[in-house]
Amino acid sequence: MPPVVINLRKADDSRDVVHRAVQTLAEGKLVVFPTETVYGLAASARRPDAVRRIFEAKGRGQQAPLALAIRSVEDALDYAPRLGLKAERLARRCWPGPVTLVVKHGDDESLVRQLPPEVQAAIAPNGEVGLRVPAHSAVLDVLHMLAGPIALTSANLSGQPDSVTAEAAVEQLGQHVALVLDDGPCRYGQPSTVVRADEDSFQCLREGVVSAAALERLASMLILIVCTGNTCRSPMAEAILRRLVAERLGCPPDEVEKRGVIIASAGISAAAGGVAAPEAVDVMRARGLDLSRHQSQPLTEKLVRHADVILALTGSHRQAIIRRWPDAAGRTAAIRMDGGDIEDPIGGPAEVYQQCAAQIEEALRQRVEHMEFK
Repeated sequence: MPPVVINLRKADDSRDVVHRAVQTLAEGKLVVFPTETVYGLAASARRPDAVRRIFEAKGRGQQAPLALAIRSVEDALDYAPRLGLKAERLARRCWPGPVTLVVKHGDDESLVRQLPPEVQAAIAPNGEVGLRVPAHSAVLDVLHMLAGPIALTSANLSGQPDSVTAEAAVEQLGQHVALVLDDGPCRYGQPSTVVRADEDSFQCLREGVVSAAALERLASMLILIVCTGNTCRSPMAEAILRRLVAERLGCPPDEVEKRGVIIASAGISAAAGGVAAPEAVDVMRARGLDLSRHQSQPLTEKLVRHADVILALTGSHRQAIIRRWPDAAGRTAAIRMDGGDIEDPIGGPAEVYQQCAAQIEEALRQRVEHMEFK
């Protein structure tokens, strides 16, 4: 029997489509989903019979594990409780998106152990599990309604080209599938990047949408310094911190990023593209630091989500960040170890800027002494 094909772009009610997909998966049948990479073949990870059908449909042996599609980074911690720093960093910066993370699942503490034994063998045969949060609303909406995760792989016959359209998926797998959700050609049209990651390192197992070079930057430590307008205090702090970190790492300041540490600044009320205050440029020049090319940027959800450490120039800045992004509380601190403020020098004479820069450097020297860079 041919599958039911639903064109998502013409569906009257997307909620009905989601309910239908959830019901189909719950019944142990296979569903083809669109993703941002290629079309995926999915089964409920709570149904061993459905997972078995994936291998039968694709005509491949079970030595190649299936990925586990989950909803979020928070879910990842349920399936891999000791996710590791590099893995957590990549998950936070790449999900939802075209990266599959292969991580140790943590044995008895992991929800993997609550899945049927046959499913465990299919997704985590060697103590590792491949986790993916696809960047497509159809999959994510189903995941939020389905009891449990989804076993996911590419919707093609083993050894054949990936399906980047629903028509291609139907042509290859139609007789094995109950439901196909058609959302036109996939955005990227190539597979996800597969990365094995742990606490201290990562390895690109398959280069896909995200390049190996991009992974290096995504796995780096990001320190973000925040003030109000991103034209005085935080740009000065950014330049000073880059030099202090370079001293700690034993490299020139322009090689800090190559050593895995990215330092940036932003402003809670900043406009994009503004220049540093002339007084700040002069004070930094006297210290051998260049702010002439600085461009201000507003603090965004993406910056906050990506940052490993957020240093706020005042307590009110810190509170403003936490009020808007409560999940960042554990990563956000005042730049001064004692929690005190560094006041805004704007409108003051050069001496006030010099005093401000000295306060910033003293605070950052103390911070750097207590930081681990990895």
